[in-house]
Amino acid sequence: MKAGIVGLPNVGKSTLFNCLSSAKAQSANFPFCTIEPNLGVVNVPDPRLETLERLVKPEKVQPATVEIVDIAGLVKGASKGEGLGNQFLANIRETDAIIHVLRCFDNDNIVHVDGSVDPIRDKETIDIELQLKDLETIEKKLEKVGRSARTGNKEALKEQEVLEVVKSALESAKNVRSLKLKEEVRLKFIKPLQLITDKPVLYVCNVDEGSANTGNNYVEQVKNDLTEESAGLLLLAVSTEADINELESFEERQIFLEDLGLEEAGAPKLIRAAYTLLNQQTYFTAGEKEVRAWTIPIGNTAPQAAGVIHTDFEKGFIRAEVISYSDYAHYGSENKVKEAGKLRIEGKDYIVKDGDVMHFRFNV
Repeated sequence: MKAGIVGLPNVGKSTLFNCLSSAKAQSANFPFCTIEPNLGVVNVPDPRLETLERLVKPEKVQPATVEIVDIAGLVKGASKGEGLGNQFLANIRETDAIIHVLRCFDNDNIVHVDGSVDPIRDKETIDIELQLKDLETIEKKLEKVGRSARTGNKEALKEQEVLEVVKSALESAKNVRSLKLKEEVRLKFIKPLQLITDKPVLYVCNVDEGSANTGNNYVEQVKNDLTEESAGLLLLAVSTEADINELESFEERQIFLEDLGLEEAGAPKLIRAAYTLLNQQTYFTAGEKEVRAWTIPIGNTAPQAAGVIHTDFEKGFIRAEVISYSDYAHYGSENKVKEAGKLRIEGKDYIVKDGDVMHFRFNV
């Protein structure tokens, strides 16, 4: 699962990517600095993993990861191939969620591609290009479905009706994710089309250092603009995050954050938000050799979760031994959890919960 960082040129995408990832994207003050998408595999910060490490004392610890892609800055006309438009749109289509960076700070030394700071205009510039690309996809699909609908095919008529609703919304400059459609309709007719404006989105307001805690007028404008859209919002002073990244020790970073009145850096918050945006959750395996966080989609059953470790675990699944994280942390060891009667035996239909500590029994 991948989240793509998008935005206009020079809004702080590559600097943000560098903060999140050990891979260093070239970060320069001119458009199209990022042409090939940079891919970073980022560890998901999780204090629960630290607690399990302290209790179990394993030989090694393996955190969950999320893939973040830095995609070239988009400009007006991208849907028609302007700038690096075609490449950008192909790259963004391959991601599962979008992290949209908006410039919400004033700085005369950093040029804005449109000459002035206006996050709503910037958001609309990208939205319109993505909507136009989705409209192209819908029109092609309608042409195909229309032929079947004309023969009286009931399924095609139903699909045509849904596609017309989506087409109308896109023509009114609305993103597909904002449409109130029944889940079964969305799954059947919309999801297979991989529409860009249907992907879950997190807007990151890139603010100045002084606004990292409280926000500013630009952030308020963005908040007001998002009232009808089901989207997340996060404040981040990206240049400050870059400064934090340069500090060598944990202690230095903590002092720096305290001076700014922040409890933690923004990068871990963003990584966790991206993880949630991708509809992912974590379960743990804990033993002397390894304590590990495993990533699964929310709603996975125990056999599906076992299959992430090895396909044989899913095929030959017998049962799962499950301890909730809170019980493990409270009692301090697996044996004490068992003594307290808190270890549960779960079967094939068990829906895994975030933070479950699990052992699988299987037979191949």
